Amino acid sequence: MKMKLQHIIQLFATGLILFSVTNCVSNKTYSGKKLIWSDEFNGKGIPDSLKWNYDVGGDGYGNQEAQFYTKNRLENARMEGGNLVIEARKESWDKNQYTSARLLTKGKFSFQYGTVEVRAKLPKGRGSWPAIWMMSENMKEWPDDGELDIMEHVGFNQGFVHASVHTKKYNHIQGTQKTDTLVVKDVSEKFHVYKADWTPEKIDVYIDGQKFFTYENKDKTYEAWPFDQPYFMILNLAVGGLWGGKEGIDDNIFPQKYYIDYVRVYQNK
Repeated sequence: MKMKLQHIIQLFATGLILFSVTNCVSNKTYSGKKLIWSDEFNGKGIPDSLKWNYDVGGDGYGNQEAQFYTKNRLENARMEGGNLVIEARKESWDKNQYTSARLLTKGKFSFQYGTVEVRAKLPKGRGSWPAIWMMSENMKEWPDDGELDIMEHVGFNQGFVHASVHTKKYNHIQGTQKTDTLVVKDVSEKFHVYKADWTPEKIDVYIDGQKFFTYENKDKTYEAWPFDQPYFMILNLAVGGLWGGKEGIDDNIFPQKYYIDYVRVYQNK
């Protein structure tokens, strides 16, 4: 059967529209999963106080970090251009010589099992230490109650992205932490998607869909697997520290900005 040219053009245009809509939807959903929490950072000013709390202070946070984490300060954390911008600055604050921010969902949102997806562009330079990570909502003692590091990047080792878990049995204090690394050369020039899939059996971590770290629930003990409880999310940009400052801090790099386009959490339907 012959079709008129105008009809063919209309069908082609409709197909393009449907393809475009499908692509937009697929960027925000996974088959068999539902979005249970997200922040797209599409506003302006201070991050949404209904979704985020702050850690505040400059006591080193157990890592001898050099920054003071501030709260509700636009210079250190703000929504801008569709992103959350966490900015580390070289400035005196209390007894510290740098300021930055650490945002967390503790007390506002936690979940047990699911998929976490964060699209981000990382800062650059010796002394910078951005992270995407999770801890137990009922944390009583570290590392016994667990920590999941979805992304860590230390500026003296540009482009090497790390994922790790810390438990009572496996942690960096003992030198037994479970960890792996993926090299992403343009990690500070382009946005990349950092993802963790967390089930009762294992945790898988990906960058742009490439899996590079897996931690399995093999021992079936709390000392090795404390991940059967609600966890909250943390976004922060540290300066220096035992790891981030291992090769010193280059003061010429500041200010440094850590851009987060979105944070999304999915669970099985």
